[in-house]
Amino acid sequence: MLLAPLAHVSREVAATSGRTRKISLLAGLFRTAGPSDVPVVIPYLAGRLPQGRIGVGWNALKDPPPPAVRATLTVHDVDAAFTALAAVAGEGAQSERRRLVQELLGAATAEEQRFLIGLVSGEVRQGALGALATEALAGASGANGDAVRRAVMLAGSLQEVAGRLLAEGPHVLEQFRLTVGRPVLPMLAQSAGSISEAIARLGECVVEEKLDGIRVQVHRDGATVRIFTRTLDDITDRLPEVVAVAEGLDGDRFVLDGEIIALDAEGRPRPFQEVAGRVGSRSDVRSAAAALPLSPVFFDILAADGEDLLDLTFAERHTALARLVPEPMRVRRTVVVDASSEEAEAAGDAEAADQGRAAAEDFLRETLERGHEGVVIKALDAQYSAGRRGAGWLKIKPVHTLDLVVLAAEWGHGRRTGKLSNLHLGARRPDGTFAMLGKTFKGLTDALLTWQTERLGELALSDDGFTVTVRPEQVVEIAYDGLQRSSRYPAGVTLRFARVLRYRDDKRAEDADTVETVLAAHGRGGEPAE
Repeated sequence: MLLAPLAHVSREVAATSGRTRKISLLAGLFRTAGPSDVPVVIPYLAGRLPQGRIGVGWNALKDPPPPAVRATLTVHDVDAAFTALAAVAGEGAQSERRRLVQELLGAATAEEQRFLIGLVSGEVRQGALGALATEALAGASGANGDAVRRAVMLAGSLQEVAGRLLAEGPHVLEQFRLTVGRPVLPMLAQSAGSISEAIARLGECVVEEKLDGIRVQVHRDGATVRIFTRTLDDITDRLPEVVAVAEGLDGDRFVLDGEIIALDAEGRPRPFQEVAGRVGSRSDVRSAAAALPLSPVFFDILAADGEDLLDLTFAERHTALARLVPEPMRVRRTVVVDASSEEAEAAGDAEAADQGRAAAEDFLRETLERGHEGVVIKALDAQYSAGRRGAGWLKIKPVHTLDLVVLAAEWGHGRRTGKLSNLHLGARRPDGTFAMLGKTFKGLTDALLTWQTERLGELALSDDGFTVTVRPEQVVEIAYDGLQRSSRYPAGVTLRFARVLRYRDDKRAEDADTVETVLAAHGRGGEPAE
């Protein structure tokens, strides 16, 4: 398959807001793709490289050669080029990467160049996967949409299902079943603004602590235990204490869903970054486990005694979970019975509804005091919607905000071509200079992109063709989920999941938040806590 139709569809999908049109574009592309193309096409549509990080920065991308007149590159040519780039290492690596990138761009047409630069730089963000791509795949293959969604859920991979479906036809979907030892994509939660809003949407529900740990799926099949991350990576060998917990449970064929966290001497959760560092460590695992033991906390069960429980209600699944997992290893929760409907009020249960909401508010407050990040409210009748942000799970957590100063902005790609997009964000130092805390292009509407391009152009100090450095004068309000340690930034931390809320023309740069304030808000004595 040529790269050209993929680059064209990617641009078209990014440019349209209509769901039906997006699905139609993707379905047409899937009809063109062969089964062997799918493992490359789907990640590219999502803005990902199958190779992961390939070490290519802006210096290798700038000043591209003249584009090719005719499209000749195939998706496999590009995949092979990125594989070669990922393998470059040692002395002269930077020069060799630039040579390979320029060679690849020289073989690409103008539209293909824009797509490849955006893909490598991380600016391809059109949301082509998930429900849209699944529906498009169903349309392209003539398969039932629900059957495709379930197969993707159970396979844990849209690429795998797409490849087999296009090669073998709709009948192959019956072969995808929940299998102990094979991970499925986890169910995720949508966001809600308040306890009252969540309860009104869900009715009878339960409120659970939202833990800021690493999501894990624990499979046990007899003597074999496997542990997988949210992205389905196998991390079994790194978590001997979690393996031991699974081996000690009174069951031999089950699948558990939960989080792993670390607790300090007072029983409070330790920083997420410490847990992430421990899970990411592959060397001397026993010493690492002794230095920072991790504790699993389970909140759902997908299989018990080898039986698939996905279609049971959450209440039924929790009953099965409670039979297998002792209470100390289950997430803290409280059940809320909603009685806000007209029928319930007529039955005299309105007071019970108010008491339930008050109890949920108290539970949220206690959870935050215990050091956790919020709560998840779950409908008692919800099935397990693996791989999706199911409407039956709603998360509530405080939103952290900061007033930061824009230090620079990067020129956008795709639908953001010609607009200043990715913002470099800084907090004040004691000497009046600014320490960069991270970047974001999240939360920017088209109108805001247009405004900030004009405004930051007025403040521009330099423009190297990729990044515009500006006078540190414009204040922007940023929402974020926490901090994590990072050696890439001068303050030693970076923002997690930063997004733009609004520009603050009512504030001057000297009114922006300081590095000291940021650190103090997330740790004891200024030590970053997330």
